[in-house]
Order: sequence, then structure tokens, then C-alpha cells
Amino acid sequence: MKPALAKAIESDTLEEVGRATLQVVHDLKNQLNGLKLYATFLRKRLDQTDRAQEERETLRRLIAGLDRAARDMTALVRYARPMEIRCQPHVDLGKLVLDNIRAASVQQGKSEGFIRCEIDEANLQGQFDSLALSQAIAAITEQSFVKGGLDNRISVRLRKADTAPDEALIEWLQENPLGSIISGRSLEGYANVHIALAGKIIKAHGGRIEFEPKRIRVWLPLSR
Repeated sequence: MKPALAKAIESDTLEEVGRATLQVVHDLKNQLNGLKLYATFLRKRLDQTDRAQEERETLRRLIAGLDRAARDMTALVRYARPMEIRCQPHVDLGKLVLDNIRAASVQQGKSEGFIRCEIDEANLQGQFDSLALSQAIAAITEQSFVKGGLDNRISVRLRKADTAPDEALIEWLQENPLGSIISGRSLEGYANVHIALAGKIIKAHGGRIEFEPKRIRVWLPLSR
């Protein structure tokens, strides 16, 4: 009975640690938001003076870093909690993918020709949570850009998969011969917390995700 008892105690301890960690992360995020307010105030004051450009750039980078840290913490909390999605019927997956690929490209400062998007003209509708799935697609696209290097070019392809029941297949393909989309693994095999959360969102939709060094594949069920 001792091994079973030890295992139960260990499980309870891990749950307590997990809950405490989430509370710490939540508190840290609030503190980061407060620091961002102070940094933003200082940046506005500097913009009204003749202070050196280096000082303004330092504050800009500080604010960007605080934003990234807050985003990471938000993703970590969402990853740790049970996934809740609110699916709507007849969501056009082609439009959802195209809109989010374009938005991610603009956010990364890439020109329109930097990413090639190929979308099948077949009926690619399904029951999806548009907001959650958009976040997953954006995270995977950002991962593709960041890991590929300065000369990174990617292709995103959406088509109907040769599977039964009907599924859509989204592929992110790395075109840079020296680049790699995935360079490390953690959190159930995913490269970072945002990719881990993306995988959890996709699985919550009844889909699946697969990683290769130069390719990420996502399958999602379509409406019958």
C-alpha cells in the first residue's frame, strides 16, 4: 500500500504546486502591466523632450519585452487550464486561415511576397471557435517566421485531406534550406508555450498536429 499512498501524496502535491504557480503567474502578469504603464509614461515624457534617441529606443524595447512576457504568461495560464471552445457552424476555414496569415505577416513586418498562401477552392467549412483557432494559426505562423532566420520564407497550404471522415489539412512549409521551423521541444513535444497552446486548441476541435524540422501539419475535421 505504501507505493500507492506515496503516489497519491505526490499527485496532491503536484496539484497544489500547479495551483500556486498559476496564482504566481497571474500576480506577475499584473505587476508587468503596472511596469508597462510606468514605462509608457516615461516614453511619452521623453517624446516631449530632446532626449537621445538611444534612450527612447531602450524604452521601446523595454515595453515590447514586457508585452511579450505578459503574452507568454497569458498563454501559460490558458495552457494549464481546461480548454473551453465555443464552436460556431459553417465557419469558412479558408477565409479564417488567409486573414490570419496576412495579419501575422504584417505583424512580423514581412512584405506580402514573403509568404505564399495556397488555398484549395473546395468547400472547407466546419464547426470552429474562430477566435481560438485564429490564435492557434497565428502562433504557428509566428513560430515559422521566427525560427527560419532573416531570410526565412514560408508557404502555407490549405486543402482537403485524403482522409475519412472529411478533414482539412493546413501545412506550413519552410522554404529556406538553412532554416528550421522547429528547433526544440518542450511542453508535450511543442517548441514553446504558444505552440503548446495552439496544439491544445487544435486537439479541442477534434484535430491533430504534427511537427517536422521544415514543416508543420494540422488536420481539422470538416462539416459533413
